[in-house]
Amino acid sequence: MTDDLSRQVCLPKAAERIIVLSPGIAEQTFAAGAGSKLVAAVSFSDYPEAAKKLPRIGGYNRFDLEAIVALKPDLLIAWSEGNPAEQLAQLDALGLNIYYSEPFEFDDIASTIVRIGALAGTGEHALAVANHFLSGIQDLRARFEDAPPVQVFQQIWKNPLMTVNDQHLIAKVTRLCGGQNIFGDLNQLSPRIDLEAVISANPEAIVAGGMGEDSPEWLDDWRRFDGITAVQRNNLFFIPPSTLQRPTPRLLEGATLLCDYLETARERR
Repeated sequence: MTDDLSRQVCLPKAAERIIVLSPGIAEQTFAAGAGSKLVAAVSFSDYPEAAKKLPRIGGYNRFDLEAIVALKPDLLIAWSEGNPAEQLAQLDALGLNIYYSEPFEFDDIASTIVRIGALAGTGEHALAVANHFLSGIQDLRARFEDAPPVQVFQQIWKNPLMTVNDQHLIAKVTRLCGGQNIFGDLNQLSPRIDLEAVISANPEAIVAGGMGEDSPEWLDDWRRFDGITAVQRNNLFFIPPSTLQRPTPRLLEGATLLCDYLETARERR
């Protein structure tokens, strides 16, 4: 099996003891039908409900190596961009099987689910989930491909104020819905920006996550800037961050909500 770093991961049989090293990967593994094979996860692995009950082996940015080794996993699924490279190198040197995951496109999400399913022996279930996800994405693409564009500011953090460029998966969802990312040309994937830049760009819609799944208070801060079109038209939209910021099948849920919000923005013109 080829992972997202183009490495070959070969197991003698289907994995039975899996450790996942990011909350998104935990969710991907459950989606692939392999949740029952998870023996540990990192902090903030919170979906589905069963993920909250898994033993913790540290955070995504710092592991407890001894705890990982003691659990005798036959497969680790790592986040290549987010996990500490030096610790992954140590685990690799110990001879542990590591699959590196880093989906950047909608097709990558589906492919990741299928490949995890193949490694865990749950391929049929994983394929059905992947196909459902891609079908939903295609339906949204067909629905909004000719929609009038909406200038969007995507806020992924409050302090410091952060957004995404056009290479980020969130921006790709925005384009899917007919939105145009006002900071798409910036070099960094998740750049810091200043308040004046947002005001100057004058977005028609502001979309924010938050500290939690039901805390849209970040949007309240924008209401005092009534010179921004998004504020004037009340196009201040909250999307639970786990449905838009994790590369999992639930991205379809976040994408559907975003598309509906941008359609609301069009109706308010």
